[in-house]
Amino acid sequence: MPALDPRVDAYIEKSADFAKPVLSHVRKLIHKACPDVVETIKWGMPSFEYKGILCGCAAFKQHCTFGFWKQSLMESDAFSETKTAMGSFGKITSLKDLPKDKVMIGLIHQAMELNEKGSQVSKKPAAAKKELIVPIDLTKALSKNKTAKTAFEKFSYSHKKEYVQWIEEAKTEATRNKRLATTVEWLSEGKSRNWKYENC
Repeated sequence: MPALDPRVDAYIEKSADFAKPVLSHVRKLIHKACPDVVETIKWGMPSFEYKGILCGCAAFKQHCTFGFWKQSLMESDAFSETKTAMGSFGKITSLKDLPKDKVMIGLIHQAMELNEKGSQVSKKPAAAKKELIVPIDLTKALSKNKTAKTAFEKFSYSHKKEYVQWIEEAKTEATRNKRLATTVEWLSEGKSRNWKYENC
């Protein structure tokens, strides 16, 4: 007998009528393909684990979704062509929208093998930071105060950006000039734009 999580039973029971047979069928196939699978609830949805997260499903008002955790490493013509948040097979509204049982079981075996090997989905590289454009008047003001200029240059991108945005957001020339003077003063003391809150 498969180990069933009562929370998954409750989730299926609360789902819309069209979703119940879809979720129940998917669950049955997962247990058939992977007898050692462990059911749980993650992110409020039924999830299935086998040496790591294997797959998961969810029901919404008008459709269901089912997705393999490492789909990007898997190969199949059955996967939805649209790479969206709609899971591996797009919007599922009935059992007809699922691949044949034999195909599903093959895919579950493929996902199991990836977890057994410890395969990892490569993370997308972090987006490159945009070059920070320092206003000319700030550059000029810093050129007159070596200490402030050195402090600004040593600051992280985010700290520099905070000062630049603060100056750029000034609505009048008088406010801008005041902020420029304050920036140079604070920088000459090695302070970040939000230094007042850093030690709170």
